[in-house]
Amino acid sequence: MTSLPIPRPRAAVIGLLATAAALGAGHLVAGLAAVPSPFVAVGGALVDLTPEPVKELAIALFGTADKLALQTGMALVIAALAVVAGLLSRLRWWPGAVVIGLFGMAGVAAAMSRPEGGVLASLTSVVVGVAGFWWLHGVTRPGAEAPAEVDASRRKFLITSSLVVLGASAAGIVGGILQRGAGVVSSRLAAAARIPKVPEPPVPPGADFVASGTPAFLTPNRDFYRIDTALAVPQLRAEDWRLRLHGMVRSELELTYDDLLQRRVEARQITLTCVSNEVGGPLISTATFVGVPVRDLLLEAGVRPGAQQLFTTSVDGYTAGTPLDVLLEPDRGALLAVGMNGEPLPTEHGFPVRMVVPGLYGYVSATKWLVDAEVTTFDRQHYWERRGWARQAPIKTESRIDRPRPGRTVPAGPVVLAGIAWAQHTGIDRVEVRADGGEWQPAELAADVSRDTWRMWRATLDLPPGDHVVECRATDRSGKPQTPERRSVIPDGATGWHAVRFTCTA
Repeated sequence: MTSLPIPRPRAAVIGLLATAAALGAGHLVAGLAAVPSPFVAVGGALVDLTPEPVKELAIALFGTADKLALQTGMALVIAALAVVAGLLSRLRWWPGAVVIGLFGMAGVAAAMSRPEGGVLASLTSVVVGVAGFWWLHGVTRPGAEAPAEVDASRRKFLITSSLVVLGASAAGIVGGILQRGAGVVSSRLAAAARIPKVPEPPVPPGADFVASGTPAFLTPNRDFYRIDTALAVPQLRAEDWRLRLHGMVRSELELTYDDLLQRRVEARQITLTCVSNEVGGPLISTATFVGVPVRDLLLEAGVRPGAQQLFTTSVDGYTAGTPLDVLLEPDRGALLAVGMNGEPLPTEHGFPVRMVVPGLYGYVSATKWLVDAEVTTFDRQHYWERRGWARQAPIKTESRIDRPRPGRTVPAGPVVLAGIAWAQHTGIDRVEVRADGGEWQPAELAADVSRDTWRMWRATLDLPPGDHVVECRATDRSGKPQTPERRSVIPDGATGWHAVRFTCTA
């Protein structure tokens, strides 16, 4: 008796179901083993392998949603491959199983390349995916069925499909709960009582012009920008955290979370800026960070002659290299931060410990989920340096117009302009604005809080009806003006005056 080919829609569903079962099983095992899921391992490998121009394009297009965009794209590609696997196996089960198996082995290879591991979870996905495809194909494979048997076959397929969907969903949900780390949530709650209470610098009245259109001086944690290479937020409990400070030092240090908190703790308001921030971009935020001065730890360990950088490593394998001469400046204020805006670090911002260095772009200074710090020379290249970015990256003097927004229509006459300016660890001395290439006019500056934080500004220009282009420029406290030269973010940050075009109506 000759078997009939599986109908195309049903074949496609078989591929999707087998893949869903594979991902669900891998997610569950990853949650039980506290390692990244196969999906996350593949995504992390893709992040590392993606060419820099593509990464910059993703950040420019999607901003802080770049990881969501990657995950969505991955899901679509996986679904397409699953459908192809099913369609290739309308007569025989093995072609689709080979496709699923090969794709699963790519997940194994990705897990092997990641410092967090996850090989067992990826192998589980391969086994479940291939076995599930074989089983579903056998259950669904029609023979030379009589018409009366067709309805029974369909019912059997629907029941089997429903069971697979329920099983895959349950495995994925349980794995997700485990990976979100209930232990990390409780650890972070407990850390609130362990972090020493230190006086926080007050924010003076008039530190922002929110009513005129600027951001608030302090950025709420939920709104603080996040740019990093971690596709899934690492889940590291404070109780499990260890930091090794080693390399070119006289006395190596190994610190637990409590060991760290026994050192001197201080609070500082610091503005962080991403090197990927385009002119006028949103990748800048300010918070009050609480932590232990990095300089104190370096002096305690004793830096040997010839050392040039502190090479820091995240629990997910990301690395950064920070110049030691900056970290050893008595007034620099670099911190191993444990708190942010009155609470323990949010998990997505580096809990339990991250580094924060005023005046340097984050890719060389702001390692999250910090677990290793090696005093070494510049011979060792960090993550972004190996990808063509500059070794050292002091933040450039820049400014931004927040009001009016591009393309808006506003009444003619007095038009209020407002925005921010920054030159971390130097400070802002003045901001100027102009309309349509005319004379520069001084802007009003908000109260000066710190040379390590942004400064708000506002100005009023009398503009007639019509289209207008307004520009802003800042000058830092050393007297150095913001350059008008437009440069890309690569290799060490964008430059240029920010301009906004809008329309005034009578």
